[in-house]
Amino acid sequence: MVVVLRPWSLDDAAALFAASRSDPDLATQFPDVGLGDEEQARTHIRAALRFDERARNWAIVEDGVAVGNVGLAAIEFRHATAWAHYWLAADARGRGFAARALTSVSTWAFDAGLFRLELGHRSNNPASCRVATIAGFRAEGVERQKLRYGSERFDVETHARLATDPVPDLPGFEVRTTS
Repeated sequence: MVVVLRPWSLDDAAALFAASRSDPDLATQFPDVGLGDEEQARTHIRAALRFDERARNWAIVEDGVAVGNVGLAAIEFRHATAWAHYWLAADARGRGFAARALTSVSTWAFDAGLFRLELGHRSNNPASCRVATIAGFRAEGVERQKLRYGSERFDVETHARLATDPVPDLPGFEVRTTS
């Protein structure tokens, strides 16, 4: 098994389409997006899984197939901050991919000059909390009723990792900046 992190490619559309169908909970990762076929997945890759100055999205690729995403959004060098996020297709979960990917991207971000990385997860998502904690992100508080999915609102627990925090003892993945 070989896992690497690399920018999304339009060739990943079939994998993105399959991942989006792997668990109904992933619908929250694709808000207001129709991923009903591979063409819509290509449109989503072009529009939302960007790799530029303000947002970097890496496909988590296992043996050549994209099985998830780890990214940084709201990249801002004045204050040296960014917002981290991640998701995995259902069959890629439980193998440590998300925590290792988040740790690897955090190392990349700190090497690139960022100082503080933040993330948030629904309070009712203990798996996401474990990923954040294993990757060295410390819990900082709860934002009440921050997210809305449909008619339901959710509290969000925020976490952050600083460049000066201890580095988690996890094997990293190769982080590529080109496909």
